[in-house]
Amino acid sequence: MHDLDQISLYIHIPFCETKCPYCDFNTYSHIEPLMDSYINALIKEIDMWGNILEKLTIKTIFFGGGTPSYLPEKYISAVMKQVNESFEVDSQSEITLESNPGDFTETKLANYLENGINRLSIGVQSFDNNLLKILGRRHTAEDALKSYNMAQNVGFDNISIDLMYGLPTQSLNQWISTIKQSTEILPPHISMYCLTIETGTPFETWVRVGKIPEPDPDLAADMYETADSMMKKNGYRHYEISNWALNGRESIHNLAYWYTQPYLGVGPGAHSYLGGYRFSNLKKPREYISKTNELKNNVTDYNYRNLQNLLQNIPIVETSELIDKSTAMTETLMMGLRIDKGISISEFSSKFKQTPFEAYRSILEPLIEFGLLEIANENLRLTPKGRILSNEVFSRLFVDIKPTE
Repeated sequence: MHDLDQISLYIHIPFCETKCPYCDFNTYSHIEPLMDSYINALIKEIDMWGNILEKLTIKTIFFGGGTPSYLPEKYISAVMKQVNESFEVDSQSEITLESNPGDFTETKLANYLENGINRLSIGVQSFDNNLLKILGRRHTAEDALKSYNMAQNVGFDNISIDLMYGLPTQSLNQWISTIKQSTEILPPHISMYCLTIETGTPFETWVRVGKIPEPDPDLAADMYETADSMMKKNGYRHYEISNWALNGRESIHNLAYWYTQPYLGVGPGAHSYLGGYRFSNLKKPREYISKTNELKNNVTDYNYRNLQNLLQNIPIVETSELIDKSTAMTETLMMGLRIDKGISISEFSSKFKQTPFEAYRSILEPLIEFGLLEIANENLRLTPKGRILSNEVFSRLFVDIKPTE
C-alpha cells in the first residue's frame, strides 16, 4: 500500500543530435547506438514502478531531455505503451513532449497524437538566425515557424515555445523582435529563460577567453520587463516567473513541481519526490542501462512501506534523502513564490502548524519593506520588482529555520 492519490511522471530522454554549447543538462550526442537498449531499460524501470505503486493514476506526463523528438517515433510509442500498461493514465492527462523544430514531420506528429501526446514544447529559443548560430541550434527561425504551423495543422492545439534572453551580443531590439514574432503566432504558452553561463560548458570557456561577451545582467533585466509588458498586452498571464500562458493553458506538469506535489522521474539522472523522499537515478546512460538488468522481477522485493530501504535496494537509484520539516517548509515557500498567486498563508499554516511569518519573520519582513514581497488576498507573493530579483529573495530563505513541532 502507499499514501499516494496520483502523481506526475517525468521521462528523461538523454539523446541529442548535437549538444548546445550553453547546456549543462544530462544529455549526450553521438550515442545513437544505445537507443534500443536504452528504451528497453526505460521500459523495465517504468514496469517496476508500476508494480511498486500498484498501477497508480498518472496526472501528467512530460518527455524531457535531451531532445525526445530526436528519437524515431517507434520508441515514443513503446514507452507510452508501457506507461499505459503500468499506470492508469487519465483521459484528461496532460502529456507533453519536448521537441526541436528541425525534427518534425507530419507522420511523426500524427504518431504522437495517436499515442496520447497532447502538448508540445518547442525549443525555438530565438527568431534571430545569427543568435541561433551562436546558441549552436540546428534550426533557423523559418524552420521554427514552419514546424509550429505543421504541428497546428496536424492537430496540436496546446503548444508551448521556449525563448532565451540575455544572450551574448543580443540587443534589446533583437529581443523585442523575437517577442513580436512569438505573439503574432499566439502560442498558448511561452517560457522565457535568461541565459546562465554554466560551469563546464563551452560557453563558460568562450566567455573566459573572450570569444563571446559576458552577459549583461542589467540588460537582461530590461529584457525581462519588456517581455512582461508585451506579453500582458497580448493577453498572456504571467503565471510563473519564467512562464506566460493564455487563459487555461498553464503547464499542469510544472505546476505540480511548484506546488511541491509528488512526482516520479524515470531515466538516467531523473529526480523524484515521493513519500517525503527526494531521490535521483544514476546519470550515465550506459551505467543506467547496465543496472536495469539487476532490477528484480518479484515486486515483493521492493516494499513501498519502507521507502528508505526500498530506495537503497533499487540499483539504479544513486541518491536519496528524507525531506525534513524545515527543508519542506523552505521548498514550499520558494517554489510557491514562483507562482503569481504566491503562497496561501492559511494553507502553509495548516500544513506546517505555523505561518510563514512565525518561521521566517526575520527574513520576510525586510523583504516586504524592500518592496520585494507583498501580501494580497491572504497570499504572500513576489512583487513585480521581486520577480526581477527573485534569486536574491530565494537565496535569503536558505537559513536554518527551527520549525514548530
